[in-house]
Amino acid sequence: MGLLDGKKLLVTGVLMDSSIAFHVARLAQSEGAEVVLTSFGRQLRLTQAIAKRLPEPAPVVELDATSSEDLDALADRVREHTDHLDGVVHSIGFAPQSVMGGNFLAGEWPDVATAMQVSAFSLKALTVAAQPLMVRGSAVVGLTFDARYAWPVYDWMGVAKAAFESTARYLARDLGPEGIRVNLVSAGPVRTTAAKSIPGFEAMESGWPERAPLGWDVRDPEPTARAVAALLSDWFPATTGEIVHVDGGFHAMGL
Repeated sequence: MGLLDGKKLLVTGVLMDSSIAFHVARLAQSEGAEVVLTSFGRQLRLTQAIAKRLPEPAPVVELDATSSEDLDALADRVREHTDHLDGVVHSIGFAPQSVMGGNFLAGEWPDVATAMQVSAFSLKALTVAAQPLMVRGSAVVGLTFDARYAWPVYDWMGVAKAAFESTARYLARDLGPEGIRVNLVSAGPVRTTAAKSIPGFEAMESGWPERAPLGWDVRDPEPTARAVAALLSDWFPATTGEIVHVDGGFHAMGL
């Protein structure tokens, strides 16, 4: 038996085979799970093509996490492929470049609002949309980048991640009575397509392998994917509202 044998999962954020979400989906399938992916707009065909690179081709349902129409239709769209969900993976994030890359003080509310909606509020929106399909023991797992600090160039995306982490705790509070767990994985920097879109991303990863006690490979999403899979499994039945750091131990070291 695999770690996720028989589990039925919804995974967002698969855009390229370098995406952390892709490796979560790949690992989940190899551990026995059935996976449904989401995408939208011009990215939909790209995700459908990438889905064929998984161990088993995965269906893709349309979901723009900022669209109330898509969110309202999500449960029915997923029901075309599975009758329930044991887990939901949130790997959604976006901020206009005008509010990153050293533009914190120049950031304007419309662009900041976009970052907050897509990168923070979407966790609540996605979870509520998928809730009708979740059962006692289901798990929601999101991906974050340690929001305790003001990172170089991350700017308003860092603020959005702080809101994201707080949102996870409130979801854990409100969904706990239904037996639904909500946890996050705080990963070290990984060179995904999304990361490369952050102006000056190299400043965030600089020195990470040297300062992390276990070292860190910015090209390897596997450790992060394994942590997500573990939190989706039945091996953390009493853990919720938690942030698990997968960063080589960087977060525990002083300057």
